[in-house]
Amino acid sequence: MSGIRVLLADDHAIVRSGIRNAVEELDELEVVGEAKDGPTLFTSLQTLHPDLLLIDVTMPEFDPIPAIRQIRHDYPELKILVISAYDDDIYVQGLLKAGVNGYHLKDQPLQDLRLALQRVLNGEKWISSSIVDRLVNLDPTTPTSPPLTSRQRDILHLLQKGNSNQSIALQLNLSVKTIENHLTRLYRLLGVQSRLEAVNIIRDNPDILAISGQVAAEMPVHQTPLTKRLSVVLVDDNPRYRQQLQRTIGKIYPSANIYEADNIQSAVDLAKSGSFHLFLIDVLLGDQNGIQCALQVKAFAPQSRIILISAYPDKEFRRQSLDIGASAFIDKKVLDSATLNHILEDVVQSNLQAQ
Repeated sequence: MSGIRVLLADDHAIVRSGIRNAVEELDELEVVGEAKDGPTLFTSLQTLHPDLLLIDVTMPEFDPIPAIRQIRHDYPELKILVISAYDDDIYVQGLLKAGVNGYHLKDQPLQDLRLALQRVLNGEKWISSSIVDRLVNLDPTTPTSPPLTSRQRDILHLLQKGNSNQSIALQLNLSVKTIENHLTRLYRLLGVQSRLEAVNIIRDNPDILAISGQVAAEMPVHQTPLTKRLSVVLVDDNPRYRQQLQRTIGKIYPSANIYEADNIQSAVDLAKSGSFHLFLIDVLLGDQNGIQCALQVKAFAPQSRIILISAYPDKEFRRQSLDIGASAFIDKKVLDSATLNHILEDVVQSNLQAQ
């Protein structure tokens, strides 16, 4: 490998800086540019002619799967390595099918990133070991697609055919509002934000519409015994991740009031406006500091539980988080439904004792 031109694409400046430092330790690689959103990325591809694209596909103005397909079509020789915090099976498989050469998780050791670069540049595929282990150990009788009701499958089938909400409502004898509500839940279930993304996911994973021999069991849910509903604020600049958290919390506590903020000011405005039980705050809010956000929120909402989260389990982040009085610092990789259930139960019990 010699004289390899590298383009970095990530909406977090601090992440781009960290990846740049790792890449520049390899003499044969040269970082020729950086992009923070979709339009900047496509312009950079046209003007800089990189050999290797290192990309976090959850950027503003970037629809991951169709955009990767377009990049692969326009630049067939370009090596593409996704560097992401998300390890959802459908998401990973969709991007691999769209044409990326590798999928690397951000929380993996630095030496793994170097190995990923070498493998991809040598024409091999790369998938982080934790994803491979899970796929290899997956029970073949367990469906990898999200469990859907027959009604949800009917709606997705009609959506895939290009029907409008009005047309779907007419064919299923439902109101347009009901269809809109179904689609909102389906987008969250599939981890997408638009009709186009949903159609692309279905096209890449046709088993989603397959009728399973098992009926999807409803998750056990909690009836919140608080005198007022559990209220949670999600502070993260990534709308996809906020939706993922909102969906999981909604399954655990359907009656919870969930609010969203994507920057310090909107989080502080919420803290000023009412009383909330829990703030989940990402340490990195674009170019803003989530720890500073937590400090300001704490000033206006001293009774709220504050937990800082991050895709980067950095010891310094953890130390700073606990130093400012956060209840915990949690790696996003372990913030699954079981962990969230434990957190929410603890919040509920603490508030019950205080009532």
